[in-house]
Amino acid sequence: MSSPFCDDCFKGVIHEGESKGQWESIGEVNCYVGTPSKDYDKTKAVLYLSDVFGMQLINNQLIVDSFADNGFLTIGIDYFNGDPVGENALGAGIVFDRDAWLAKHRYEETRPFVDKVYEGLKERGVAVFGAVGYCFGASYVFPLAIENKVKAAMIAHPARSIPESLQDYFNFSKAPLLINSCEFDPTFPLEACAKADDILGEGKFAPGYKRVHWEGCKHGFAVRGDMSDPKVKAGKEGAFKETVEWFSKYL
Repeated sequence: MSSPFCDDCFKGVIHEGESKGQWESIGEVNCYVGTPSKDYDKTKAVLYLSDVFGMQLINNQLIVDSFADNGFLTIGIDYFNGDPVGENALGAGIVFDRDAWLAKHRYEETRPFVDKVYEGLKERGVAVFGAVGYCFGASYVFPLAIENKVKAAMIAHPARSIPESLQDYFNFSKAPLLINSCEFDPTFPLEACAKADDILGEGKFAPGYKRVHWEGCKHGFAVRGDMSDPKVKAGKEGAFKETVEWFSKYL
């Protein structure tokens, strides 16, 4: 139905802003942590599962900070162990061997970092988890939800095998699911959107399901979109707002 990755997985625009979170070791894994400045429920946390550019990319840090600004302790996991795709790969004319990089960061090698952080947070008293996954990161959100380790989930322009996992999500997960899809996305095309709606929509998935479709946007819009494009700007900001509202309701 779809390709596991596309060219837009490795393209995009670096956003402006200054990060205000902190790097911290959790479960012996390096994490970028966004902590709310006001009182918050310390038994809850959102796991932030990034695109291929990892938590070193300012775009991802700014989104984590924004979740924290909305009252959610948010943990950006460096499951690439210090080896994300560098932001220099976004430059014009840069030659990057994506296949070699992907071969080093298969699910089997990267999932253990997620599990270590999850267990480390539990040791600190976190009992309720939400998870957000962008592009590459969506492929961790689904297993976490299917294993019922998270209470609420959101994926945006997912890569890898998400379309093939939708039935398993329906069969086994109890986590309300929000999907932020877009008009131009080879990894989660319109037929995948229709499949998700057919399996989960119209009240069939009792815990809760919503898919918001952003016209004029392409894969990567929610993290690396060109904010000078009004439709992309509306999509990125709208997808974030939808996610905050989703977690405010279900987490």
